[in-house]
Amino acid sequence: MKRIGIIGVGEIGRAIVDGLHDQGDGVPEVFLSPRGARTVAELSDRYGTVRVCPDNQTVVDRSEIVIIAVRPQDRHEALAGLAVPDDRVVVNVMSGVGDDDLRRTLTTDAPMVRAIPLPAIRHRRSLTVTYPSHPVADSLFEHLGGTLPVADETAFNVLSAVTGTLTTHYQYLATLTSWATGLGIAEADADRYVRGLFQETGRALDDGTRTLRQLAADHETPKGSNERVRTTWFTPANSEALTRVLDDLLADLEGRQGDARR
Repeated sequence: MKRIGIIGVGEIGRAIVDGLHDQGDGVPEVFLSPRGARTVAELSDRYGTVRVCPDNQTVVDRSEIVIIAVRPQDRHEALAGLAVPDDRVVVNVMSGVGDDDLRRTLTTDAPMVRAIPLPAIRHRRSLTVTYPSHPVADSLFEHLGGTLPVADETAFNVLSAVTGTLTTHYQYLATLTSWATGLGIAEADADRYVRGLFQETGRALDDGTRTLRQLAADHETPKGSNERVRTTWFTPANSEALTRVLDDLLADLEGRQGDARR
């Protein structure tokens, strides 16, 4: 895997480039589409192996693996007319866009892999879900924090729905900060404390010997403050509401892909 192309260099595209260059020796050449001029210019200035191509077809022509990372609503305009040889590997990281849909747009028989890379791959600290498993794509994401291949598209969609909860976690932390600020704590101090508090609990997730429920229990004192907040705020009704949101999101993901197949 010596030549990687990325079409659509937003947050995920940037994170992939950063993560590839975080590994030191053996960095592949990376070819970027020209759209998002400021971002691609910054990346090419920072890394000697990054090249900005004049158009998307040049990205495909120069690469062995082509990552499609454009916004889903822009895919038809961005990918129209592209000729993708069958010996390329296409990695589709567009949310909610199935491979059948993408294959019709590209009219190619090249292997296609769906993937869910997250921004943390820039530090090589995040698993990337892939479907179907492919040695080239899985090897790429192993270098970026690890790969979690799944057996079918249903499993892929389930984990894609779980991914949709990420910013809710950030909003939860922001709400804690706002509450403390409203009671007289300086905003900078509240922000700093909340970040430090959850950075430490996040590090506990590295301990794979304990389940998530065990981690919760281990951080509680019976009848203590943590137990009180968990049991009074995260009630069965609260849990059911979250489950309904995830069920609806999953149905939407599966529905969009079903529509695309018809």
